[in-house]
Amino acid sequence: MKSANEPRISQTFTAIELFAGAGGLALGIERAGFNTLGLIEFDKDASDTLKTNRPEWNVYHTDIATLSPLDLPGLFGIVPGELDLLSGGAPCQSFSYAGKRLGLEDARGTLFYHYAVFLQKLQPKVFLFENVRGLLTHNKGRTYQTIRDIFSDAGYTIQKEIMNAWNYGVPQKRERLITIGIRNDLIDELSVDFPKKHDYKPVLRDVLMNVPDSEGTQYSEYKRQIFEMVPPGGYWRDIPKDVAKEYMKSCWEMGGGRTGILRRLSLDEPSLAVLTSPSQKQTDRCHPIEARPEL
Repeated sequence: MKSANEPRISQTFTAIELFAGAGGLALGIERAGFNTLGLIEFDKDASDTLKTNRPEWNVYHTDIATLSPLDLPGLFGIVPGELDLLSGGAPCQSFSYAGKRLGLEDARGTLFYHYAVFLQKLQPKVFLFENVRGLLTHNKGRTYQTIRDIFSDAGYTIQKEIMNAWNYGVPQKRERLITIGIRNDLIDELSVDFPKKHDYKPVLRDVLMNVPDSEGTQYSEYKRQIFEMVPPGGYWRDIPKDVAKEYMKSCWEMGGGRTGILRRLSLDEPSLAVLTSPSQKQTDRCHPIEARPEL
């Protein structure tokens, strides 16, 4: 893993990021040589993280809906078509009018609508749209097809790839749909090649051994004692049946394998996708060495 404080290479390209979060994507774009002109993020904690790690960045802690109606080229001090890269990933939402071929109106009322407005007003040379793999099949594929149609109508040639972080040096199974668009007038000048998968796929042992002590989030004493029974790589089936049944309560009668319940990670495997709430009953992600959540 590389630090946010590592030396940065010379920056010759410009970028604007929407739905920036705490800056994971923005840091990668910076390391690739982009100068970020602005980042938009609604969550205060995430915005504060951006400002702390990069005081020089122009962070807009606001609802993107308050910015998209504005003169965006004027706001960022550029002319339409000058920006090199627009990046970000709006949450996956259903479109009320999906499939009706209303153009941008298909997406009105969603956060993606504002991404599309930024795209149309700024006309960047390239855009990067990141989302969960499930977007491909959301609403029987109609959601992503509507997004593609809007991108095409805006004047972009599209290519996409499902990418798993585990294939690129990160010990986590995290799949994301990466959609890249090149402005049609530049299609003969620019090309984008998705990176080749690494030969070595790291596991948690590569990153969790010999690290500084950290208190981390803690379980309740009751839950901690139960997780002490679960071996690394195991889950509820690996502890006494009566204990598992008492802990699972109504989940005990559910169908399926319920493999997310009382799940403990293994040092010899990658982490599962890190979740917003990794300590909920059906999304347990216990640390492989300590009886506490993985985060």
